[in-house]
Amino acid sequence: MSKKAFYFVVFLILLAICFSPLIGAQNRQAAFPRLEPDPKALEYFVLGKRDHGYSWQELAEISLWASGDTSLSNMQKIREMVANLNNSSELPASGRERAEFILTFLHGNILRTYSLFQTRVDTVFTNGRFNCVSSAVLYMILCKSAGINTSGVITRDHAFIIVHIDNQNIDVETTNRFGFEPGNRREFHDQFGRTGFTYVPAQNYRDRQTISQIELISIIFNNRIAELERANRFAEAVPLAIDRTAMLLGNLSSDETFYSSDQRNRTEAIFINPRRDLLDRLINYGASLLRSNREEETLVWAVSASVMYPDSDRWPELIMTAVNNRIVRFIRDRRPAEARNFLETNRLFLSLDDYSTLDAVLVDTELLNRAQQINDVDEGNAVIEAIQQAQTNGRLNARRATELITFAVQKTASILSAAPNPDWREAILFLENAVSSFGTNREFEQALRTYRGNLAALYHNRFAAEWNRQNFDEAQRILNEGLAEFPNDRQLLSNKEIVERQNR
Repeated sequence: MSKKAFYFVVFLILLAICFSPLIGAQNRQAAFPRLEPDPKALEYFVLGKRDHGYSWQELAEISLWASGDTSLSNMQKIREMVANLNNSSELPASGRERAEFILTFLHGNILRTYSLFQTRVDTVFTNGRFNCVSSAVLYMILCKSAGINTSGVITRDHAFIIVHIDNQNIDVETTNRFGFEPGNRREFHDQFGRTGFTYVPAQNYRDRQTISQIELISIIFNNRIAELERANRFAEAVPLAIDRTAMLLGNLSSDETFYSSDQRNRTEAIFINPRRDLLDRLINYGASLLRSNREEETLVWAVSASVMYPDSDRWPELIMTAVNNRIVRFIRDRRPAEARNFLETNRLFLSLDDYSTLDAVLVDTELLNRAQQINDVDEGNAVIEAIQQAQTNGRLNARRATELITFAVQKTASILSAAPNPDWREAILFLENAVSSFGTNREFEQALRTYRGNLAALYHNRFAAEWNRQNFDEAQRILNEGLAEFPNDRQLLSNKEIVERQNR
C-alpha cells in the first residue's frame, strides 16, 4: 500500500471511530495528550521569519515559555537584569570587552551553582542553579540587549555560545565565569582588587554544530522531555515535543511543512530533528500504553496522531504491535473467538502483509482448538478438510498444516479406540487412509504399531479365554484369524507353539 493510500484509509477509519465499537476505548480519548500545538508556538515561529529576527524581549519570553513558566514575575526579573546591565557604568563600549563583561555580569548577579540537568530559565531565578543550556540562553538574551550578535553551538552532550564581533567568531563557555574565548590565558581582578590569571582550556569540540537562537531555546524543550521520559511520564512529554516542533517548523497540519526537505536532510546532524523527535515522543507514548496492556487505547492514539503527524513506517509498526499483543492476550486467555473478532474489526488498520501474518496465527489457533475438540470421525474429517483448505489458501504453511493434520488424525483415531468399546480396526483403517492421503511419518507409524499391537492382543485374549475353557477348536479358529492378519506378532506365534505342543 502506498503512503498516500495508507493515510487515506486511516482518515476514513478515523471518521468512523465515533460511530463504531471498533476499538472500545474511545471514551478514554480525552485523557490523551493534546495533539494541537500551543498557539504561542506558531506565533513565535512567525516572529522568527522577520528580517530582523527576534528581539531580546521576545527571546526572553520564548525561553520562559519553553521552560514552562507562564507567570509574569520572571519576565520582570529579566527586564530588571537587562536594565542593570545596560545601565552599568562598567559596561565597556568595545564589543569584545562588552561580551566578556556580560559573562562576568551574568555569573556575578544571576548564576550560582552548576547543575547538570537544570535547563529551565525560570528556575535560575529561583535558586541560581544552571546548566550549559540555561546559562547559554540567558547569556544570549543579555548579549542581544547589548547589541551583540550570537549563535548557539551544540556538541553531542554540550551547548555554548558563539559571539560574532568584528568579523570574528568567539566561543563562550557560559558555564564558567572565565569561559570567554576558552584556550586563552585571562587576567582577572577579584573583589579585593587583587590581580590573577585563569585559564579555561579549549575543548575538543568534535562534531560541533552551529544553531540559531531559537534552536538553542528549543533545547530547553528537549532536556525537559528527556527528564520526563526518564521518569516514565511519556504523556507529558508529547505536548512539549509538539510545541517545540511548531515553534521551529510552523503549521504542523501541513504535510508539506511536516516533511520539509530541510529537516529531512538534517537527520544525521547533532541538532535534534524536530519532526523525528516529535515522532519519537508520539511513538514512545503509544509504546507506554502497550506496556500497560492498553492495546485498544494505543490504536485510537495511533490513528488520531498519525493523521496529523504521518509516517508510513512507524505508525503501521505500532498498530501491528498493538493488534498482535491484544490477540496474543485473547489467545492466552482462551478466547479465540474474541481474538478473531478483534482482528477483523481492525483489519483496515493493517497492511495486507501484517493482516496475513496475524490471520495465520489465528487460523493456527482456531484449527488447533477444533482438533482438540474432535468427538467423532465426521468432526475429524471436517477439521482435516479445513486444515487442507487453509493451506491451499495460503493461510497456513505446509509444515504447520502437516503438524495439525497429524494431530487431528491421531485425535480421531484415539476417539475410535477409546474405552469402553475400542474399535482398534477402525482406528487402524483411519490411520492407514491418512497415510495413503498424506504420507507416513514417525507419529503415524508409532500409532499404527500401537493399535495393531492392541488388536493382536485382543486376538490373544480371545484365544486364551477359549483355550482355558478347553474350547480348542474355537481357540484354534481365533488364533488362525489373528495370525492371518498379524503373522509376525510374537504373542500369537507363542500361542501357535502352545497349540502345536498340544497336538503332538
